[in-house]
Amino acid sequence: MEIWINPACSKCRSAISLLDAEGAEYTVRRYLEDVPSEDEIRAVLDRLNLEPWDITRTQEAVAKELGLKDWPREEGSRDRWIAALAEHPKLIQRPIITADDGTALVARSEEAVREALTHNKG
Repeated sequence: MEIWINPACSKCRSAISLLDAEGAEYTVRRYLEDVPSEDEIRAVLDRLNLEPWDITRTQEAVAKELGLKDWPREEGSRDRWIAALAEHPKLIQRPIITADDGTALVARSEEAVREALTHNKG
């Protein structure tokens, strides 16, 4: 299991605390420093079963600078969104947990972290 975090994020710290409390084995990826490639973002989106705009933090200053709220949310714009996430990783929603069974979750709640743990057993 891997968790993409920003250490400054309270939701990320809460998720890590819960994983630790449950004795989970996981790898931390500080995605602002170890920036995911476009291919890695595509793979995580496939595992999440989401589109890039679904995991974009549209309230970030860079999102406003790029005018993301006006970008089309359609298949033809998918690569543009993914490129923006790879170029500006601060736009990626966090934390994201990728479980060993191939699933992934945006783990912004305790329930989501617990669900990720159920996907990581066995």
